[in-house]
Amino acid sequence: MKSFGCENCASRDQGIFCELSKHALEGISTAKFMNQYKKGETIFHEGNHPQGLYCINSGKIKISKIGPEGKESIVRIAAPGDVLGHRSLFSNEAYTATATVIEDATICFLEKKLIHKTLQAEPSVALKLIQKLSKAMGEAEDRGASLAHKSVKARLAELLISLKHKHGVDENKRTRLDIKLSREEMASMIGTANETVIRFMSEFKSDGLIAQEGKVIYILDEESLMALAKDD
Repeated sequence: MKSFGCENCASRDQGIFCELSKHALEGISTAKFMNQYKKGETIFHEGNHPQGLYCINSGKIKISKIGPEGKESIVRIAAPGDVLGHRSLFSNEAYTATATVIEDATICFLEKKLIHKTLQAEPSVALKLIQKLSKAMGEAEDRGASLAHKSVKARLAELLISLKHKHGVDENKRTRLDIKLSREEMASMIGTANETVIRFMSEFKSDGLIAQEGKVIYILDEESLMALAKDD
């Protein structure tokens, strides 16, 4: 796919290159590769070795691991402005998870050599990467604590609040989740069975905490969801 300049990237403000000069951005634009992915396509597989870094321009990506019994566990959902593969790239290890497109995406790929050169020349990029790694580590720690100590109902409420903050769009005094996850994917994210998610989602709807139109979920009462999420 023909590339366009990083300075015109819609997700630039959320990305790692947001503080670079126009000249530095032009250098990256010339060297990067831009690709389009359809829903369901895989960007990289667990066990493969990284050759560079992926920057999300548009779309959403699920990062997942497969357990011993073949069951998928979704680690996180990446969105525009996020980067993929950076932990494995800098630790010089194989990917520990698989990245799969859940919403048609445009993603830029930067080769390892280019990333190393940029980090040496532009400290702001290194700082942004450290910030993203630190945030991801914090979220992983919170998720681990939640799985260990909270009820499934609390974990589901917590997930809905997290999705609201990351993917919420305000519409007529309610918030639409601008992301479509299957019940199986939601169950994977909170470590429970699909049937349990369906049961609690129905309960949330009956209590007026959420609404649903087709596959689109709306948050109606965040305060009550937050109260449920504090349950332990």
